[in-house]
Amino acid sequence: MELSRLFADTPDWITSWLVQIVAIVFLTLTLHFILRRLLNRLRHRALDSHAYWDDAFVTALQRPLASLVLFGGLSLVLETVRLQADLAFLPALNSARLLGIVVLVAWFLIRLIREGEEAIIAKYEDTGQAYDRTTMDAVAKLLRLTVTVIATLVLLQTLGVSVAGVLAFGGIGGLAIGFAAKDLLANFFGGLMIYLDRPFAVGDWIRSPDREIEGDVEQIGWRLTRIRTFDKRPLYVPNATFATIAVENPSRMLNRRISETIGIRYDDANKMGPIVRAVERMLRSHPEIDTSRILMVNFNAFAPSSLDFFVYTFTKTTDWAHYHQVKQDVLLKILGIIESHGAQAAFPTSTIHMPEGLSVQPAGNTEELLPHSQTR
Repeated sequence: MELSRLFADTPDWITSWLVQIVAIVFLTLTLHFILRRLLNRLRHRALDSHAYWDDAFVTALQRPLASLVLFGGLSLVLETVRLQADLAFLPALNSARLLGIVVLVAWFLIRLIREGEEAIIAKYEDTGQAYDRTTMDAVAKLLRLTVTVIATLVLLQTLGVSVAGVLAFGGIGGLAIGFAAKDLLANFFGGLMIYLDRPFAVGDWIRSPDREIEGDVEQIGWRLTRIRTFDKRPLYVPNATFATIAVENPSRMLNRRISETIGIRYDDANKMGPIVRAVERMLRSHPEIDTSRILMVNFNAFAPSSLDFFVYTFTKTTDWAHYHQVKQDVLLKILGIIESHGAQAAFPTSTIHMPEGLSVQPAGNTEELLPHSQTR
């Protein structure tokens, strides 16, 4: 009763205004609900298809388009309020509407670039084709940066800020910014040089003899490079560091080296020649040894406890685990060759020559070395 009396005392223009706002809100929420259901179905169908770009496009469009519906409904509500009440604090509604559209379009493009990058990577991985992840990351980041800069300039122009003045200020203020953020700029250009020179890429195993840096490259950012060490800890290295240190990239090695020194007893000196020749024949016939590389098996040194020969060769594989399996097989075959020739691998020994007239007493006897005439 009181509610009806309240509306009875309300002017007709206010009642019409409220009805319009309620209708706009209802239609906006209904359209938003229908659109979300439709986009979810389209996304599921796109994921089931063999194409890669359709699901990237639908996924990138989902949230910006749904937000556009809500933004449009809010804009209509504010427009209704402005027309009915002629409020003085809503004169910039058109500018705000344009700003919102620019932000939503930029959001959609950035999402499309990110989803497109993931779609391309998924395509290459599914088909087994080789691709350069580092270059793809660099191109995607450059495109996102371009969209962000253009959207920012459009927003500034819409707000009435002179873009030409901003660019001129950038030229004047660039020196001050450069001095204040020299480390940040150094890391930025360090990342740019990594993308251009490409001493390593995402997924490579790198190490530095100058610093305690070793592990697999997980991400190359504009400021930091994330490396996963072999104990699975993340290592964040500023990009400027790579401009001042030497970096090894074992992932790009062509072969892995086997370099071992093996000794036999001095008593087996007459068997050194046949053993060395047999080991070399074994290596040249081994299926995992790259015979196009240098291969050397030579008697090398008269060591204190052994006669040494060295083995110098390269495996075909560069895989670390497989390399150790090949190396184990080679070393076991070398031991077999030594034993097959009636020789033995040497170990550190010492020979003591006792002068005549001395004898050795058992341990614990205070008179361990005595002339025969003084022994009991």
